[in-house]
Amino acid sequence: MSAVGWDEFDHVCMARALELAEQGQGQVSPNPPVGCVLARDGEVIAEGWHDHLGDLHAEQAAIADAEANGIPTQGATAYVTLEPCNHHGRTPPCTEALLWAGVGKVVIAAEDANPTVRGGGVDYLRNAGIDVRQGLMEAEARQQMAPFMRWCERRRPLVTMKAAIDRNGRVDSEHEAPGRFTSEESLDAVHELRRRCDAVVVGVNTVIRDNPQLTVRRVPLGEGKQPLRIILDRGLRTPTDCNLVSDAGETVIFHSVGESSGLQAEVVCLHSHLGSSEEGVDLVQLLDMLGDRGIQRLMVEGGPDVWCRFLDAGLVDEVYLFKADVDLGEGLDGGINAERLNHAGLTLAEETECGDDTLQIWR
Repeated sequence: MSAVGWDEFDHVCMARALELAEQGQGQVSPNPPVGCVLARDGEVIAEGWHDHLGDLHAEQAAIADAEANGIPTQGATAYVTLEPCNHHGRTPPCTEALLWAGVGKVVIAAEDANPTVRGGGVDYLRNAGIDVRQGLMEAEARQQMAPFMRWCERRRPLVTMKAAIDRNGRVDSEHEAPGRFTSEESLDAVHELRRRCDAVVVGVNTVIRDNPQLTVRRVPLGEGKQPLRIILDRGLRTPTDCNLVSDAGETVIFHSVGESSGLQAEVVCLHSHLGSSEEGVDLVQLLDMLGDRGIQRLMVEGGPDVWCRFLDAGLVDEVYLFKADVDLGEGLDGGINAERLNHAGLTLAEETECGDDTLQIWR
């Protein structure tokens, strides 16, 4: 339904539900972040959100909040960012919880995109006599849950690319050892972005040049988990002593050869064979395989060859581009410019300061 008929209080309550849902980001995958507000007689009486996997769902958490404060929920309106579930999973159905609480009306931002449950929650509630309205702040809710929505609709992860370049578009200096040139604030932002992703991918050249860890370190991990690390290494050139092989984290090396090429025997089991061309591992096949594994958001961290391959194939959904006001001199060009981004179907959505850097978000 359209936004016609929604009053200011409706918007306030749903905006608050979306704000609450943010607290579950990076902690609830493969579930989406969901928030819920209970209101009655023009006042908010309880709030809840899905905090981490296995915890109460948002509706259940809001009902529990009301109970903890001795507030009756009979006749309340529930504002929920996603259609309440109507199936048994890690928790009982939220539809049953709402009926048990005596809620009289449910306002939903977005329908559940999962084809196995789509519409089931709405139908159940309506059949039970609950007044259900849909579509309030739907665009905002779908954007907040974009990785979940993409996975449900296409069984592929949402692809987020992160890149950092100097004022001339370069990523490395040929006269100095590889190193970070962006601000501390930008580094924090990258770790927060990484925390919200299920997996991160780099090319083997980045592994050889930078020896990254690709873990969440500078921001609290909370109830989340470290992302799956992925190396695109068609010829299995990954050093046996690199961080991504030698530490305790989970790493998958996608390649196109049938031998370990010197990699440790215990690491061979992490390999996954994919088709490839002269350019490298088949990216479409990679996304399909990750989708089958339940990966909903993939972060493409580097380097330039991998960035450009994803962009030129039209596989990138959003780009976080950190532009530092420094000059690295002669060196490796990142290949990232407005023309390439536009050609990939992306437009500049936001531009903000991040410490001494400029952060551009393209979608």
